[in-house]
Amino acid sequence: MKLPLHTMAVTLMAVGLALFTGCSLHTPTDPVLNVEIPNAFEQAPAGMIPGPQEQWWLTFGDQRLNALMGAAFSGNLDLEQAYARLSQADAVARKSGAALSPFLNLNSKAGRSRQLGGFDTVTGGSHELSLSAGYEVDLWNRLRSQKEADELARTATLEEIRTLYLSISANVADLYYLMVEQRAQLDLTDQTIQARKATLELVEQRFREGMVPSLDIYQARQNLASAWSQRPDFEARLTTTAHALALLTGGYPDSAQGGTMAILPDLPSAFPGGLPSELLKRRPDIRGELLRLQAADLSIGVAMANRFPSVNLMAALGTGGSDFGNSLSGVVWNLAGNLAAPLVDGGNRRAEVDRTRAVYDERLAGYRKTVIIAFQEVEDALVRNRTTAEKIRRLENEETVAGATLRLSKDRYFDGISDYLPVLTAQSSHYNTQSRLLAARRQLVADRISLARAMGGNWMDTEVIKRLTDRKPSTQG
Repeated sequence: MKLPLHTMAVTLMAVGLALFTGCSLHTPTDPVLNVEIPNAFEQAPAGMIPGPQEQWWLTFGDQRLNALMGAAFSGNLDLEQAYARLSQADAVARKSGAALSPFLNLNSKAGRSRQLGGFDTVTGGSHELSLSAGYEVDLWNRLRSQKEADELARTATLEEIRTLYLSISANVADLYYLMVEQRAQLDLTDQTIQARKATLELVEQRFREGMVPSLDIYQARQNLASAWSQRPDFEARLTTTAHALALLTGGYPDSAQGGTMAILPDLPSAFPGGLPSELLKRRPDIRGELLRLQAADLSIGVAMANRFPSVNLMAALGTGGSDFGNSLSGVVWNLAGNLAAPLVDGGNRRAEVDRTRAVYDERLAGYRKTVIIAFQEVEDALVRNRTTAEKIRRLENEETVAGATLRLSKDRYFDGISDYLPVLTAQSSHYNTQSRLLAARRQLVADRISLARAMGGNWMDTEVIKRLTDRKPSTQG
């Protein structure tokens, strides 16, 4: 089969251009943090370097908490949305990759019509069946850069899922132990109510004996009423926290979600080991920001390539025929090359290059900020762990003194040495100190949770692999 001269010229030109494919117009750069990574965490305890704790909640030894974590990881609706976004990103990446491959289509057409002839009309039909193929020559690495950028975006979405696991695990543990504290506060309030009831009965007995004025009764009743007034706040916070915990596990409000435990756990004083330089690898949000930055860098190359010519190769081969007077049939084919070069666009493509460069600059600043924030979160968690532990020690001393003061004031009152006002003051002070101590102990648990979250880790990889394995594979064609 002899090809026409012009067809051969187009073909040779396209093949020659194809030999030079892969000439990238933009060289990606390595991002520079512009900040020096510290050698040690400033607020770390002496001789102890904080580091990641794989499945850190297991250190609490609480089976109920472990079950809630599993329920959250399987039922959380934010995770469902995140995995759906991952499927979208995966489809976008596959779509970009498909542009690098030739396409092949089956075409067919048939028809019958009446046409005017020399002396009469002619009725006849025609038919054609062919395969058509096309391929865009990636001269400037535009298609490949777009594919790589979308793949990086897909991986960044996966890092966002890992970050979400970190956030969900911390929120579940936070809410769980907040519920434990509220139950402990309710128990303390009930004990205080019973103690003040007993005191009121003794005061009423002394009033009946004519030993104390009626003012003492009113003061004792006032103190009892004050204890009762504390209870509704703790009940409301306990219930609303249970509702929030149920939402994290993907369920409707359930006040029984957090179990019945009312004793806060003891915490180990030691921290796991690790180095500040490793934080960049342990934090999925940092890894995700870096991937987004690299994708933005590749997008600059895509925008630059759009300013240069593009080449498309097209071919078709098939059979066809017609019977308008003369019956004709045979092989039909078509081979063409298309060269498109932008000449005047009002600065549209240049503006897109400038836009992608600005996006990269924005991403670079965001990446640097994310790294600094990560170190801030670790340092903040460390200082809160230290200061809250110190606060607990001081509150324990205060609680001991307040308890002794209450016992002495009651002894002096019932011995007739002093009036009721010191008892009233000592009761309020003792209860408030005990309540603040419970809140501080729960805060220390929250501070440890914040530290575990800030240090990152790779424990969520197991959950991600399991979830991706269980998900129904998308249909590919």
